[in-house]
Amino acid sequence: MNAVDYAQRAYGANATPVRTPRNTEYALFARITQKLRAAAEDSGKFNELAHALHENKRLWRTLAVDVADENNSLPELLRGQIFYLSEFVTHHSSKVLRGQASAGPLVDINMAIMRGLGGEGRA
Repeated sequence: MNAVDYAQRAYGANATPVRTPRNTEYALFARITQKLRAAAEDSGKFNELAHALHENKRLWRTLAVDVADENNSLPELLRGQIFYLSEFVTHHSSKVLRGQASAGPLVDINMAIMRGLGGEGRA
């Protein structure tokens, strides 16, 4: 075994990818959206659906608080749109829990955000 082999063994396994805030947000949206989708597809999983809706609302509430901060660097129009989506998510989630609406629009919104965070559609 030579020095290169020793170095690869010592440091190779410890190398972790650098996570940016954008990657972290994407991963969080992906995790919650997967839970939401899975619970919504099985009508016997009301508890899981309620939990996924709660996590999703918490994520969106956190985003709303962040964009409401005057020091947030996002463009004002985008901040307003995110805040509006947070309000929609809260109201629509209540309808889903009452059986008056589908979770589909919530999944669609999250998927659109994930596409934006993933850079789809950018030149």
